Amino acid sequence: INAEYMGLNRREMPKKQAKGKKVVASSGAQSNKKQSSALFEKNPRNFRIGGDLLPVRDLTRFVKWPKYIRIQRQKRILMQRLKVPPTINQFQHTVDRNQADKLLKLLAKYSPENKAQKKQRLQKEAELKNAGKDPKKEGSKPTVLKFGLNHVTSLIEEKRAQLVVIAHDVEPIELVVYLPTLCRKMDVPFCFVKGKARLGKLVHQKTATAVVLTDVKKEDVAELDLLKKNFTSEFNENKNLLRKWGGGVMGIKNQHMMLARKKLADMELAKKQKM
Repeated sequence: INAEYMGLNRREMPKKQAKGKKVVASSGAQSNKKQSSALFEKNPRNFRIGGDLLPVRDLTRFVKWPKYIRIQRQKRILMQRLKVPPTINQFQHTVDRNQADKLLKLLAKYSPENKAQKKQRLQKEAELKNAGKDPKKEGSKPTVLKFGLNHVTSLIEEKRAQLVVIAHDVEPIELVVYLPTLCRKMDVPFCFVKGKARLGKLVHQKTATAVVLTDVKKEDVAELDLLKKNFTSEFNENKNLLRKWGGGVMGIKNQHMMLARKKLADMELAKKQKM
């Protein structure tokens, strides 16, 4: 009985599956896909986990920008919305690109000495003193740009300044707001240039509010005279600069709203005229 029972159990026990790769029976030329007459078949993408990559999107609007960037952007919008008086608005009237290039090339020739050049000059002066000579008599005084707000102001008041170049983006504006009026009073040509950093680069500083030319070499006299003539007519004698207010530009939504109101008012006026 036991032998029969054991034999039955052997027959009933399931066979162990062989380890290894599963062999998939190929269907040959037959396929489950339905044959379509379309030239381009649909191949929808799956964006779920492990599927296709999502397309790259512009997320600029959703970025939380640093506080200083937010402040400068809000200030820009605020200056567009508010009405700006002419004395402050005149700083936005800068020289054009061609004139600015010519001016900066001229100013770059008279850039003051850097640290290495100053070191060489002091060494030469020391050598001359040791030799018993006066260094002031030996070398002529160099003609360079003058900078620093107090220094610039004193040069204008003394009428030693030949050309004053003022940056348009000085912060706070109260530091330089009096300079155009002073230049007009003293009859000194002046102009506004975009970027205090550009002026700062000329004098080996990070930024500069204003720079002054007091003298130039003989070869640059004609170029300076031409610039002075242009800037006098464009800035010193331009009465429109002292009359034109700035700002007052509303946002796009407000502009559409005001336009719709104007259309309604025009329609009502036309109805009244017909009656």
